[in-house]
Amino acid sequence: MEEVIEIRWHGRGGQGAVLASRIAAGAAFLEGKWSQAFPFFGAERRGAPVTAFTRIGNSPIRLRSQIYEPDILVLMDPMFLNMELAWRGVKPSTIVIANTPKAPEEVFLPMRVKRLTCVDATAISMKLGLKVAGLPVPNSPMVGALIKGTSLFSVESAERAIRDILRRAADVNVEAMRRAYEEASVLEEPKVEEAHA
Repeated sequence: MEEVIEIRWHGRGGQGAVLASRIAAGAAFLEGKWSQAFPFFGAERRGAPVTAFTRIGNSPIRLRSQIYEPDILVLMDPMFLNMELAWRGVKPSTIVIANTPKAPEEVFLPMRVKRLTCVDATAISMKLGLKVAGLPVPNSPMVGALIKGTSLFSVESAERAIRDILRRAADVNVEAMRRAYEEASVLEEPKVEEAHA
């Protein structure tokens, strides 16, 4: 693992991006790594864009800034696949984890990246009843897709982190995370939109 892996999560208010960033940090911590998770809120309302950050390293992490050039980009809503703001600072070595009903072979990205992992986290959340005010909360499925696309930590560590953080709602969230891990599809060097190739 590199010195510090930086993950940037893009979600909408109510989708659980902040909680997902905490679960990822918690899972890494359980495996003896150093980690941190923190949010950035704009207008705090349901549906408004929310950004969260996770750093994972093998030694103490002294950085406290936002993540401007993510090693891993997690897009918790399909709308972020084409939203310029979400793609700022993305590098050819970035790994993208996307919530979309499409297979990775059907997705055209705005720039070159190393790998694309796709999962229909919205459908998984709806099937399992992971909703707030009738809207799906895809945070735990996106953690499962993150594991599938990166192997940053194990499914078992993510389960422990979910149980530590969520307690009462842990069982359904663990099931959602595991289901997404099984259903996620990974593609190396995904396609780029022709205008950006």
